[in-house]
Formats: sequence, structure tokens, C-alpha cells
Amino acid sequence: MAKKPTPPRGSSRTPSTTPESSAMGASASIEAMLLAAQERGGDSLETGRYLVTFKEGAMEEGAKALRGQSMRVADARDFGGQAVELGALGDADAVIFPEINVALVGGDAMAASRFGVAEELEGDSPLLIIEPEYFVFSDDAQGEYLRGFLRAAETIARDLDGGLPRPDDSDDEAQVLGATWGLNACRVPPSVRNGLGIKVAVLDTGMDLGHPDFAGRAIVSASFVGQPVQDLHSHGTHCIGTACGPQAPAGTTPRYGVAFRSTIFVGKVLSNAGSSVGGSVLAGMNWAIANRCQVISMSLGSQSPVQAAYTAAGGAALQLGLLMIAAAGNSAGPTGAPANSPTIMSVASLDSNLRPSTFSNFGKVEIAGPGRDVYSSVPRPQRYGFKTGTSMAAPHVAGCAALWAQSSPGLRGQALWNRLLATARPLPFPPSRVGRGLVQAP
Repeated sequence: MAKKPTPPRGSSRTPSTTPESSAMGASASIEAMLLAAQERGGDSLETGRYLVTFKEGAMEEGAKALRGQSMRVADARDFGGQAVELGALGDADAVIFPEINVALVGGDAMAASRFGVAEELEGDSPLLIIEPEYFVFSDDAQGEYLRGFLRAAETIARDLDGGLPRPDDSDDEAQVLGATWGLNACRVPPSVRNGLGIKVAVLDTGMDLGHPDFAGRAIVSASFVGQPVQDLHSHGTHCIGTACGPQAPAGTTPRYGVAFRSTIFVGKVLSNAGSSVGGSVLAGMNWAIANRCQVISMSLGSQSPVQAAYTAAGGAALQLGLLMIAAAGNSAGPTGAPANSPTIMSVASLDSNLRPSTFSNFGKVEIAGPGRDVYSSVPRPQRYGFKTGTSMAAPHVAGCAALWAQSSPGLRGQALWNRLLATARPLPFPPSRVGRGLVQAP
């Protein structure tokens, strides 16, 4: 049964033309929505727009239902490769993401529709649920929501003792020289796999497309935030480096990348400020699925409840033999969205002593990866740097997933999920902190 949306503050059953109203349209920019949220006040993460998840097999009927409410409806299939940039939707009231059975609807259009009456959404309605759209951030920017988002920076707490036991490292093999601690912990250097033939999508702040370590690599890119794919933040380049970076960087740079021969799909779903909205993330998910990326990595999130739209996206991926992996979040609280969805693999962070990072979210956690002081690529001219967070743990898991996927055509979707958990290194901590343990390469 669909749920009744709460009309945006100041809205009515008749479309408004106020600046705040225009900031809630389907094509509104992230910056406009953040500024409108500041004007509204409070600490809500809601943007004022809505996500509509259709019942299984009812997408076309659902689109017809939206049009029946005088909505102008766009379709991601009308864009090349389904790379729909929301700012290019013009006067559309809604846009459909057909791969994931979800639509994004502007706040005014929703308020003016009959879908604001819960009783009319029951029974034969093709709509499963209507939910608020939430702001989304890179893990290192979540704590800066509406408090200077353009100045968002890493604010990770330093380790506290906490009295947690340390794992027994007596069976460790000799550390492989010339690789980061994270790759060594995941047993990546000894692996004979390299990710060849596997598409890895990283949905983040983009990538430094001119970084010399990726020269000659197969890269497909698209932006969903109205900015060029070129990464002016550094978060996305760092995550891509961990998941897909080179086997042998130039000079004395240690190896920092896992699936060094994979095909890289760069989806810019976070702005250069590290901020975004659920609609842009879902557009990136839809694009990655349309391009049949076997592994989809997301180091982003929001401390919002489980959302049916993300769950539908993760489920659609699994049905097609694809796997979505997401960072659990850095709030030292319950796992955030989209990692809290049951169809998306949630990744917690470990320190170099293989203890859970104190900032790492807990609860719905499937697996853990190296997340403290991770060395990887960043945009030029710096080229390399350290970052900390569950954002860094997720691409370790994504890279290892690509290696496992390469090892057998049968390891796809749910089977790949199961293999990652079955081969994880057990750790003496609660599953709510580390899941099945530390991810391991084949």
C-alpha cells in the first residue's frame, strides 16, 4: 500500500511559483535545494521532492497514472545510455528510471495530485509507495549538512580504546612489500585475478580523468549533478583508485588498487562539494544497471530510514546478476541509506589493527574493509593521498568483488554476495560491527 506524502512546508494543492517551490522541481539543482532547505530551517534531510516506487511489473501503468495527474513525465530511456542529468529535464514534473522501477516527482506536482490522498493509492494503484527524497553526502561531508556544505571536510574522530579485543594475527603470512596495508589485509597482491572483463561502476564525485595512473584504461563516464565528471573534490578519485587502480604505479608509489584491469564506469552523483540528492543517486544506479555493471560501488549516504526506492534498485541489480555495495556511514550510529536496504551490501570500516573503526556505523552490516588511513589516488597535482572512512572500506570490497566475479561466470549478483561473505576473514567482534568479517580476494 502506498503511503501518503507529507506536503512540503508552504505548499498547497495548487502549484506554486515561489523560489522555494521552483527549488523542488524535478530539474532543480542540488545547490538550489540546499539553499531552500536553509530557508525552511530545521534539521530535516528532506529535499521537498518525492520518490515513487512502482509495484512489480507496473511501471508503464504507473507512468500512465502520473500523466493522468497532468504531470509532464520524462524517461531515462530517452537519454543516451540512460545517462539522464536531472538539470536537463526542463519543465518535466517527473522522471522515470525504468531499470529500477522508480520515479522522481517534483514537490509541487505531487502536492497538486490526487496521490496526496492515501485512500486513493490503495487497491489497484500501480504505485507501491511514495517517500520523501533526502539529501545525500559523501561520507566525509555528512556532518556538514546545511552548515557550510561548500566547506565540507573530513571530521573523523580519532580512535578511542573502547576495550575491544585485538584479533589473533599469529597466522598472518609475511606482508607483501610495495602495497598498501588495506590491500595486504585483503590478500590482494597474491591473487592471480585482475578484474579483466568486469565492469565496476563507482558512483561518487567523479574522477580526475587525466590522472596518469589511469592512462589507457577503459573508462565510461556520466554526470548526474549538472557538473562535468572531472573530480574537483577528490573523494571519487580516491575510491576509484582503491577499487580499480593500477597494479604497478610509477616510481616508488605502492600498489593501492585492487581490480587493475577492470572497466571503470564513473558516475558523478555527488557534486564537487560532496553533496547530492537521492534522485541523482538513483539516476546513477539506473545508469549502472542499464550498462550491466557487475559491481556497483557507492561511498555515500544519508542518516535516513530504509527507502523502498533504494531497495528496489538493489533488487533489480541482483535479479540481473549485478551487485550493489555501499558504505555503512561514519556517524557511529545505525547504518545509513542506501546501505541499510536489504538488497545492498553494507560495508563497515576497520583500522589497520583490524579493529572496527570508532566512527563506523553499525547494525545492518554484511562485511568490513580497510577504512582508516587509506592511501590511494587523488586529483592532480597532488596525485596521491590518505583518506579515512567507510567510504574507503567500500571500494576495497568492490575491487575484491570484481576479482571474484572474474574468477567464475557463475559468481554474479546474489551468488557473488554469498561468496564474498563465505570467504571473509572472521573477526572477534559482533556481526553488527563487522558483518562476516574482513573481505578477502580470491
